[in-house]
Amino acid sequence: MIRPDDTIAAIATPLGEGGLAVVRVSGREALRVADHCFVPVGRHSRKPGDAATHTVHYGRIQLGDQVADEVLLTVLRAPRTYTREDTVEMACHGGMLPARLVLEACLAAGARLAEPGEFTRKAFLNGRLDLAQAEAVADLIHARTELSLAAAHRQLEGRLSARIDQLRNELVQVLAHVEAHIDFPDEDIAPDAHDALCGRLAEALAFMDGLLRTAREGQILRRGIRAAIIGRTNAGKSSLLNQLLGRDRAIVSAIPGTTRDTIEETANIRGIPVVLTDTAGLRESGDLIEQAGIRRSHAMIAEAELVIHVLDHSEPLHREDAAWLERLAQRPRLIVCNKADLSDGLAWTGDRQLPVITTSCVTGEGIEALKDAIKELIWAGQVAPEAVEVMINSRHQDALRRAREAVAHTAAAFEAGLTLELVAVDLRIAVNAVGEIVGKTTTEDLLDSIFSQFCIGK
Repeated sequence: MIRPDDTIAAIATPLGEGGLAVVRVSGREALRVADHCFVPVGRHSRKPGDAATHTVHYGRIQLGDQVADEVLLTVLRAPRTYTREDTVEMACHGGMLPARLVLEACLAAGARLAEPGEFTRKAFLNGRLDLAQAEAVADLIHARTELSLAAAHRQLEGRLSARIDQLRNELVQVLAHVEAHIDFPDEDIAPDAHDALCGRLAEALAFMDGLLRTAREGQILRRGIRAAIIGRTNAGKSSLLNQLLGRDRAIVSAIPGTTRDTIEETANIRGIPVVLTDTAGLRESGDLIEQAGIRRSHAMIAEAELVIHVLDHSEPLHREDAAWLERLAQRPRLIVCNKADLSDGLAWTGDRQLPVITTSCVTGEGIEALKDAIKELIWAGQVAPEAVEVMINSRHQDALRRAREAVAHTAAAFEAGLTLELVAVDLRIAVNAVGEIVGKTTTEDLLDSIFSQFCIGK
């Protein structure tokens, strides 16, 4: 069970070998814990309990009779810290053993090992961040493109929180107006006041609709789009994957069936994380291993949100290509006519309304145009990077949908002249649902669910 008053400690940097590792301690006993295990070295170094805030001290961490490591210890006194609690950060040598021994020394001195996301949870509970901003911290850590990083920064700055607070305040004011008339039942709502309240509810509905429209873009930037690269053997699928990644990831060979399993990598395509899957060539094969790879390719095609169908520009259209063109007719897809540097043998008379890009993985021709086409198809021409000011996640989307439904019921009740008590019930539901987004309405289960997705040390 998580106790908010505990002093917690964890390794705050990735495990493994490196130049530095950082062990973080936070809580009201953080300075005492550090005093117990830190030995200052040098005339200007101080015990953490005697040191001024935001100062760095050189010394050793002692674990019993053993020196765990030499460290640079930073003292950060409340409230000017990430958690708004006293915090100590110890930078030791990178590596599994030094960091583990420093952490063990802190635990032996009375700290508790932090749960995933517990430092950020403390920051939320202590009022430094609201819940939407806390989620943005995780988005920052997991950002895979500059655009997703910029979106996370905007949320951490409070752009989304400001809009949610504005919406909640508007609903609270309407609720206060309704409850005032419930308390004084002899005074009916005047017609002009009634119309004004209905107008404010209509504005709230439109406001929520605008936020809900950002859910798809937010999901794309957070988790990316899954794109399957398909086609017959030797059409150039692996070469295309390497071109889109900007490095050699897949083995390229003239021997048919080289790719026998799916290869998955994330590419940054015009600021969008695109999870590319290079699939085994689609053909009939007597090789059992290749057959397994082809079955897996079919599964990945079914899961993909975008299909990149690679045709060989130097050969006539094969019956297998024609069959897949027809099979995928209802799927979001791009047709890539590859090997443009070779003679033109492609004789395709299909639907020319499809996005078709001619490429050469040898010369690089068409690769930038393909990236533009992928971006346009994903965004559907609707979103420009500079326009993505706020983007909600799936949790926000669920809360807003519940709030919107409650406000719609409220507006209908007003129009139908139902009792104000019924109107107030739906309004309270809406206020609480909106409050969940920024953490003004929370439960322990909700907090556990959100912060369990963080890494330990953050």
